[in-house]
Amino acid sequence: MTRSPTAEAEPYKLEAMAAALEASGRYQVLRRIAPRPATECPPGVPTRLGLLLDLETTGLDPAQDEIIAFAMLPFTYRLDGTLYQVGEPFSRLRQPSHPIPPTVSALTGLTDALVAGQQIDPVEVARFVEPAALIVAHNASFDRRFAERFCAAFVTKPWACSLNGVDWAGEGFEGTRLGYLAMRHGLFFDGHRAHHGCQATLEILARPLPRSGVPALAQLLQGARQTSWRIWAEQAPFEAKDRLKARGYRWNGEGQPRAWFIDVAEAEREAELAFLHSEIYGRAVELPTRRLTAYERFSERA
Repeated sequence: MTRSPTAEAEPYKLEAMAAALEASGRYQVLRRIAPRPATECPPGVPTRLGLLLDLETTGLDPAQDEIIAFAMLPFTYRLDGTLYQVGEPFSRLRQPSHPIPPTVSALTGLTDALVAGQQIDPVEVARFVEPAALIVAHNASFDRRFAERFCAAFVTKPWACSLNGVDWAGEGFEGTRLGYLAMRHGLFFDGHRAHHGCQATLEILARPLPRSGVPALAQLLQGARQTSWRIWAEQAPFEAKDRLKARGYRWNGEGQPRAWFIDVAEAEREAELAFLHSEIYGRAVELPTRRLTAYERFSERA
């Protein structure tokens, strides 16, 4: 069916209205995130295939809770963070073995009726993941633990986190939640579907940061390539917990060692150990440390 001239002109009229509202200085307009058009890559420029991942689950514990929505969005990028093409999304629902908690349904919009009879095939997931050179998630420490338990293909891939892998605060943002970042970019999306979260994350990463001027994806890639160290403040004095927490340490309540820990860049490792020796323990002590790359970072194996 041929669209009428009126229908063709409608988007331009709406955009003109939005521009007029913004120009008045009295309004801010949010635009719905739409599929990004492909950009042609220059001949001979090496590219990689990335994969945006977003999961919905019945809870926060990957040992007990289950995935109920699985979304992945493939994209082609250059090593400098330039985004070129966005592929077709992978979007599946899954019925868990127990009813979805009401709080999860309220948060995700997923109900028992909506996921009834739905399944996700790990083999199909593995085929989709296999070509990817990098997995990106907006809270990779959460998504990676669930993904690796569901499909072993995720174990061998390097990961990056758009929540913590971009210096949002240094770029002038007051938060890191996806909805807030979208709003600051003048965008909005349907937050109750995982594949919309993938689309929103990729659109935000493709845009230049307000202070450095580089695409957020470039900063994310640069950080993912860096080696870091995890340092555990094992058997730290109880009275030091507030000081450790204020410095950025987090409590590891699962696995071993059960201790406060922090991840620091390789260049900061010795200085952080010196701080612990002098300010926390008052003496030199042997502390557990582990070298981390994008292949181990955010995983339970770390």
